[in-house]
Amino acid sequence: MNSQSFGLSAGMTRRSLLSAGAALAVAAAMDRPRVARAAELNFCAALGWTSYDSGRHMVNGYKDAVAKLGGNLTIADAGYDVKKQADQIASFVAAKADAIFITPADPAGISPAVRGALDAGIPVFLADSYVPNATATSVAMSNNFGLGYYTADFICKRLKGKGNIAAVVLPANETWDERTLGLKAALRLYPDVKLAAEFSFANASGMTPRQAVDSLLTGHQDLDAVWCGWDGAATEGALAIKAAGRSKMFITGIDGGRQAFEYIKSGSPMVLTMAQSFYEMAYMNVLYAHEKIAGREAPRFIITATYPVTQDKLTSLPEIPDNYDQPGEADKLGWQRVL
Repeated sequence: MNSQSFGLSAGMTRRSLLSAGAALAVAAAMDRPRVARAAELNFCAALGWTSYDSGRHMVNGYKDAVAKLGGNLTIADAGYDVKKQADQIASFVAAKADAIFITPADPAGISPAVRGALDAGIPVFLADSYVPNATATSVAMSNNFGLGYYTADFICKRLKGKGNIAAVVLPANETWDERTLGLKAALRLYPDVKLAAEFSFANASGMTPRQAVDSLLTGHQDLDAVWCGWDGAATEGALAIKAAGRSKMFITGIDGGRQAFEYIKSGSPMVLTMAQSFYEMAYMNVLYAHEKIAGREAPRFIITATYPVTQDKLTSLPEIPDNYDQPGEADKLGWQRVL
């Protein structure tokens, strides 16, 4: 990240830092340690997953931020296993980490472990999701209700206000379920767009997203589109739609990243992703861990930037962008945040 000619003043208000634009500017400026003993700080990241583009971007954000701001970083990947992640958090508490960073795959499931860390006096910084019944020090995440609303509104407009759709949803994660609530809120404005089927996906079920979409296509021959709560379902669903020969159907996703962009650019049935700023989420965690340790304020919530990406946003680019969620990169692409 390029350094800017300003820094974070102790007098900055919490409200002024809640906009992602301000947060990114601050992150870009923070190219030196903000704590006297920064090199001695021990940070631990209990990550619900590190796979997919989202996990890779977050890992890079944590690593880059610690390298720039100072400290040592230990990363543990739970691989979507809630018990494993809870045990990892407990281990970091026992090791007396200076701060713990968490990306929750199952927020409710790790709530007791997060409360245990907070009760032990260790600041906890969450990325991509909040944890119910545990007031973390700071949370950096997208506007998930808005993500669901925007994609549903996009579908309804593309269908000109009339048609049948299906949805692949993620009810187990309370934060991700907000996307489904956004979907349903948008559909209220389009009474002639019917939610004909809803598939509740769970990693533990043994079914793949491809199989979920296949089942929807088999059971509903009159579908015009599929709304997906995340890109993994949208990319696999695009393959299912193509294999079924449903050439007029389309599918949308939420996450962003190289794989989704490639599907969209190629003209597959996947026509939209909401590209979240995973790198920014992670960087904000580290930045405000330093601020908290230094005795300054950390904002309770940071809403990070999201960019709607369709084929027209990609066709003119010489290559698929992989760093759009780093400070200033989206501006270079001409992308504007909508949430």
